[in-house]
Amino acid sequence: MPLTHEQKQQVIGEYRTHEKDTGSSEVQVAILTHEIRSLTEHLKKHKKDFHTQRGLMQKVGNRSRLLRYLKRTKTESYTQLIGTLGLKR
Repeated sequence: MPLTHEQKQQVIGEYRTHEKDTGSSEVQVAILTHEIRSLTEHLKKHKKDFHTQRGLMQKVGNRSRLLRYLKRTKTESYTQLIGTLGLKR
């Protein structure tokens, strides 16, 4: 379920804003989105896994907060990120 190190490095490489960027809001949102998608697939198979469901809801809330911050501070980056990740907003 969690992203492997290689997968995480690939996501960071795609969404970073400069060479040494590993923790900007854009990268965090992208990582959370990939984790949310993998947890959603897990929950489709295991409908009664409520511990995972709680973790999923926490990740969704965290991503929502980061997206609100990004929309408030860097609107252009926000719209571009929403488009590339395929999120509805």
